[in-house]
Amino acid sequence: MEVLVIGSGGREHAITWAVARSKKATGIYCAPGNAGTAGLAENVDIKADDVDGLLKFALEKKIGLTIVGPEVPLVMGLVDMFEGAGLKAFGPREDGAQMEGSKVFSKNLFKKYNIPTAAFSEFDNSRDAIAYIKAWNKYPVVIKADGLAAGKGVIIAQNETQAIAAASDIMDRKIFGGAGEKIVVEEFLEGDEASILAFTDGETVLPLPASQDHKRIYDGDLGPNTGGMGAYAPTPLITPAVLEVIKRDILHPTVAALKSEGINYKGILYAGIMMTKYGPKVLEYNVRFGDPETQAVLPLLKTDLVDICLACCDGKLKDIKIETENIAAINVVLASKGYPGDYEKGVEIKGLDAFNGMNDMIAFHAGTAIKDGKVVTAGGRVMNITALAPDIESAIDKVYKNIDRVSFEGVYYRRDIGRRALKY
Repeated sequence: MEVLVIGSGGREHAITWAVARSKKATGIYCAPGNAGTAGLAENVDIKADDVDGLLKFALEKKIGLTIVGPEVPLVMGLVDMFEGAGLKAFGPREDGAQMEGSKVFSKNLFKKYNIPTAAFSEFDNSRDAIAYIKAWNKYPVVIKADGLAAGKGVIIAQNETQAIAAASDIMDRKIFGGAGEKIVVEEFLEGDEASILAFTDGETVLPLPASQDHKRIYDGDLGPNTGGMGAYAPTPLITPAVLEVIKRDILHPTVAALKSEGINYKGILYAGIMMTKYGPKVLEYNVRFGDPETQAVLPLLKTDLVDICLACCDGKLKDIKIETENIAAINVVLASKGYPGDYEKGVEIKGLDAFNGMNDMIAFHAGTAIKDGKVVTAGGRVMNITALAPDIESAIDKVYKNIDRVSFEGVYYRRDIGRRALKY
C-alpha cells in the first residue's frame, strides 16, 4: 500500500524510517519532508497545514494510510476530511485533537473525570487572571496559553511579578498570538517528568517504552526552553509497576472520559507525566508522536508500525501485540548556533554518510534541505543522532563517541543527554 507521512521534522524522518521497514508499504511519500526523508520516500511539496492540498494528493495517489506528524493539521480536522473521503488517516479527529489544541478543554476533562493532575483555574481576561495571581501564595506557578503555541506556550513563574507579567504577555501583548485568548493558571508539580506515547483505537491502549525529554538548551537543564534537545528510552523512572498505575489511573480513564464526551479517540496519546511524591499526575496531553522522543522510541519498536496504525484506524488494536527490543536508545539534537533564538540557515552539513550500514547509529534529519545538490541546515534543530545499545550508560557512551562524525559550522549540542537516567 502507498503510505503518506505528513510533516518535515526529525519525528517525521523517524516515522518514515519505521514505515520503510514495513512489508506493507509499497511506496512512501512525505509532505513536505526534509533531506533525510528524501532518501526513503518521495518528498511532496505540500505544507503540513495545507489540508486541502494533502487531501487532493492522497486521493490522486490512492494513499492507503496517512500518518500525521504535527498537531496543526489534526486540530484543523485533517482526519475528518480524509475519513469523509474514504481514506484512512492515523490520528484523532478534530474533536479529539482538542486535547492538545485547548489546555482548558483537557484540564476540565481531567477535573470532571478525576484524572490526577495539577490544580488549576482558567481565565478569558487578564484582569481576572491577575487578581487570582495576586491571591496566589505558592510559587513557582505555571501559566499556560490555552491554544497551540508550537510547544512554547508554558511559562513557569518564580514569583508574583513574573506570573503577572506572564499573564499580561500572553493575554494582552499576544506573544503567542491567538493561542492566548484564554490561559490556565496551574499548580507547579514537583518531581521528575516522563513521556508516555501510547497507541489507542478508542478502546484498547498500548503504550510504548517510556522516554524522557531534555527541554532546556544548556547542560544541567539551564537556559530557555526549546522544542527538545534530546531524549532517551526506556527511562528507569517508569518501572513496570508504575506503568501499570499510569495505565489504570491516567491512560485508560482518559480514553473512557473522551468516549463519555462522545469522542472516539484514535491515534497517539502522548502523555506528559510528572512523578510526584503523591504518585503520577498528568501534566498535559499531546495528540501526536513527540519530538524528539519518537527518534528514541521508534528504533526500539519491533512490531510493524503500519500494522499498528491500521489497527488503530480500524478499531482492531486488541488484535495487536506490541513488541520492543530489550535495549536502550538515546538521541542527541544537533542545533544551529543561536537556537532557540535567531540562527543562520543554508549551512552545509558534512559527514552524513558516517553511519551508513550501521545498525546501532542513525542520523535522523530535522531542519535540513537540499540546495545545489548539498544537504544544508534549514531550521534550529537540524539533526538527531540516535544510538542503540544494551543499556542507557552504553548508549550515552556510544552517541558521544560518534556524534562529531556529522558536523556543520556553528553546531551546538548538549553533552549530558541521558545522564538523568543514571541517578534512578
